[in-house]
Amino acid sequence: MKSAMLLAPLALAEGGSLKLAWKDCGAAHGKVTGLSPLSLPLGQTTTVTGTGTVDEAVSGGTFEIDLKASIISQTFKGDLCTAKAFNLPLGTGAITWDGLKCPVASGAVNVPTDVQLSSSLPAPLQNVQMTIKGADTTGADVFCMQINTSPAGLANAGTSFEEIVADINNRKTTWTAAMPEKFGLVEDVKPYLGAFLPGDERYEAPPVAEIVVNDVIPDSFDARTQWPKCTVIADIRDQSACGSCWAFGSVDSFQDRACVATGKDIKYSAEDTAFCSSAGMGCNGGNSAWSWFKNTGVVTGGDYTDIGKGDTCYPYSLAPCAHHVPGSAKYPKCPSAEYPSPRCARACSEKGYSGSYSGDKKKASKAYSIRGVEQIQTEIMNNGPAYVAFLVFSDFPTYKSGVYQRHSMIPLGGHAVEAIGWGTENGTPYWLIKNSWNEQWGLNGTFKILRGKNACGIESGVVAGTISTEVVV
Repeated sequence: MKSAMLLAPLALAEGGSLKLAWKDCGAAHGKVTGLSPLSLPLGQTTTVTGTGTVDEAVSGGTFEIDLKASIISQTFKGDLCTAKAFNLPLGTGAITWDGLKCPVASGAVNVPTDVQLSSSLPAPLQNVQMTIKGADTTGADVFCMQINTSPAGLANAGTSFEEIVADINNRKTTWTAAMPEKFGLVEDVKPYLGAFLPGDERYEAPPVAEIVVNDVIPDSFDARTQWPKCTVIADIRDQSACGSCWAFGSVDSFQDRACVATGKDIKYSAEDTAFCSSAGMGCNGGNSAWSWFKNTGVVTGGDYTDIGKGDTCYPYSLAPCAHHVPGSAKYPKCPSAEYPSPRCARACSEKGYSGSYSGDKKKASKAYSIRGVEQIQTEIMNNGPAYVAFLVFSDFPTYKSGVYQRHSMIPLGGHAVEAIGWGTENGTPYWLIKNSWNEQWGLNGTFKILRGKNACGIESGVVAGTISTEVVV
């Protein structure tokens, strides 16, 4: 149900076909030499056959099909010599392994797989990566083929930011695009994305809470002006070259709500959240950490620029950096690859800090998911900003101003941010969102995205909680 909710607003392709591209991915005892056909009609079953050679006789073994498409990641396994059918998530189709005719002599071999995809396939799911592997009875690889699909004949500006910016601004849509200073290539964005979304087998979220909607919900709301003494709400962080957005969206919403509840304007640790919590895998992605905040708690911790001040326990250790633009004293050039996840120290890294790691932990009293536009608004009004996650498309990094609505059809990955308010601009309702790509990106580090239509699934991944008001300043 949650996956369907996420995909519902995304464009559907009725009928048509997908282009197929293939490559051999290196097996110890086999080589793939071809694939037929090279197109896949939607709405019908097609036998896709890989051809190649093996250098040993194969009497049996196992097969494995790894499928990745946007937010979906699934693995199917079975007996190499036996046919087996698998249904794809969300009613999008089915895959049938036809089985090899064992025993297979060394030499030429065919690897047939039946693929049936829905005629109404969500556009993000038309870009599929499928890896088909076979192993003999000893576990040695005998073939490995990677198949990639893409919409046939789809005109979509997305190969470069120059094309995307020109396409968006020519549309005269509800938002303005500009060349992003933070990224040089579309591929540069992916290391910054790490939120698991509904439909991903790794996705987890606390139960949905029943929120009693406020009688009066204003036309606009901004948590920064509602709670001006909580300067942490306006603070724009930088996750650096690391897919730890999930930790920043989590800890920012925690610290902002903690300030609303207690009056204490304190930064809490993205380092502790990203690299010590059970909610994710550091720079390799994760879920909302609100359940971890409830069960374990999080220590104080500022940004990289706060290291050495000694006023928090565990500040963020990865330096802010600039991608494909000249570095500066504030934003030095990023590494060529994503930073590796630092090891969790489970100790305060600031020598001048008076507290201890265990004694510094602050817990949430509750953790829950929120669904429904008015319920989300009520929660933000009453308790403060909330964690939200959504599917990023290739036009999003070019956002500069206005109300973002997706026009690209190229999904890049899940991203977690923080909802801090809402409003209407030129008749278009929006959510006001705080990002973690520093203040030079977008609208001074924030963006507006269409409200009420579950744009990019942003209303399907809202999580928050409450913090004890044991100390009120």
